Amino acid sequence: MPLPSSVLVVGAGGREHTLVRQLLASPAQPRVICAPGNAGIAQDVPCFPVAVDNIAGLVALAQQEQVAFVVVGPEVPLALGLVDELIKIGLPAYGPQADGARLEASKVFTKEILLKYKIPTAAAGFFREVAPALAYLRTRPIPIVIKADGLAAGKGVVVAATLAEAEAAVRDMLGGKFGASSSQILIEDCLYGEETSQLVVVSGRDYVMLPTAQDHKRIGDGDTGPNTGGMGAYSPAEVVTPELFARIEREIVRPSVNAIADEGIDFRGTLFIGLMLTPTGPSVIEYNARFGDPETQVVLPRLATDLLALLWAAARGELAGVKLAVKPDYALCVVIAAQGYPEAFPKGDVISLPAPSALPPATFIYHAGTAKNPAGQVVTNGGRVLGATALAPTLAEAAARAYAACDAVQCASKYFRRDIGARQLNRR
Repeated sequence: MPLPSSVLVVGAGGREHTLVRQLLASPAQPRVICAPGNAGIAQDVPCFPVAVDNIAGLVALAQQEQVAFVVVGPEVPLALGLVDELIKIGLPAYGPQADGARLEASKVFTKEILLKYKIPTAAAGFFREVAPALAYLRTRPIPIVIKADGLAAGKGVVVAATLAEAEAAVRDMLGGKFGASSSQILIEDCLYGEETSQLVVVSGRDYVMLPTAQDHKRIGDGDTGPNTGGMGAYSPAEVVTPELFARIEREIVRPSVNAIADEGIDFRGTLFIGLMLTPTGPSVIEYNARFGDPETQVVLPRLATDLLALLWAAARGELAGVKLAVKPDYALCVVIAAQGYPEAFPKGDVISLPAPSALPPATFIYHAGTAKNPAGQVVTNGGRVLGATALAPTLAEAAARAYAACDAVQCASKYFRRDIGARQLNRR
């Protein structure tokens, strides 16, 4: 069947800007639109002001614009059943239905599947009340991890270094810090090792593993400070050797895909597997039900395979036998955030961007939290504002190009880490 001639991308972040750019690069030359988009996406494709949680509005937009395919970026519309509604009207979509999105929307649901199918993961307990949670804490080793069950924009996880910090996190979360998302919490033993991210395009029991990547979650250099949605990433993650990649597939990916199918979930979308590479082997930290951000900004630009053809095959249940082609380049993304993120940060600061021709070779600036002010200027509109991504023959050159782009961006509240990729660079 021919590839779709028109695509709606749902979302407003750096992940969606990357998706838009990669879909526009398809040999099929589809018409691409986005909702709601951001200031950068709007420079590339038509954007429509429909919020990601307005499911009826997004369905109506897809019908009004007569798109042939919908690619859903963020977790919220997936959890709210956007794909279910699109399927009802016969419109193919890439992204799981609500039952599959529960793998991200409920950390308890995911942990129960991991434990049931004996997929490597940390020991854990689930709690709705403070007293039993505190009692459990006192039986476990410190440091320990406390997670809000539901969606919390990448911020509902505390790695507590002391018992007092762990107890405070339990009281905060069960006291309503994240609303309904933390009405139930997960207390998990802390895994030790190096983290990596594995993105898997899934269609039922068929899957394609995308290139490896490593994210940088903490706000500060040297992996210090609070967790964020991600301050940068690079690909490939060389800590994942070919032998380890095969082991991850054998012990984690294939069992995960089969477990999800065995639970009666027809998952068609991206299964993001957060992994800790422990001394005894890879272990699952979390599942997400969509492309990671900022991993998407380094993984997708490395694909030599047509992204539109890949996502279309997955959505239509035709992924069996699809082979992935990957460019040899390294990719590195540095996230430019607003000073103060992930807590309070300003909005509305004017951003001065370098012209694309002034950027180093194979270097792109993806917009995340940006908007236009009444004067037509690009301004900050979120905690993570831009992502500077560069491809190069070496990781060091990719880093140099990405940081040159960061330095060329002018913004009063600009903040970014200076050590993205340092762990891999320092290993050499």
